[in-house]
Amino acid sequence: MSDMPENLKYATSHEWSVLEENNTVRVGITDFAQAQLGDLVYIDLPEVGRQLTAGEQCAVVESVKTASDLFSPVTGVVTAINEELEDSPEQVNDEPFATWLFCIKTESPEQLNSLMDASAYQLMIDE
Repeated sequence: MSDMPENLKYATSHEWSVLEENNTVRVGITDFAQAQLGDLVYIDLPEVGRQLTAGEQCAVVESVKTASDLFSPVTGVVTAINEELEDSPEQVNDEPFATWLFCIKTESPEQLNSLMDASAYQLMIDE
């Protein structure tokens, strides 16, 4: 398990999020999630321009073991996807906290306040 970055916010569904410039939220999955899934073989990302609601299922990661839904941390519009993952989803296994999946432009960045900080997420996964 890698060190949990303190600058990220964490969802109970194991996504990480970080607020960047212009109310853009960058989203990925945690080290814990990728370890539980095993080797990722495919990632189905949301389409750029798609309107999402906080908590909405919006993507799927598939591994040799299983598939898992991903959920939007905030309400907003998908502005970018990590196209490199189409050909090499294993990047998420190699560097889960450095490999983002998609970005959402939100009008409500305060929605991230409902997510966990690193220590709260660590407590949850230790249970």
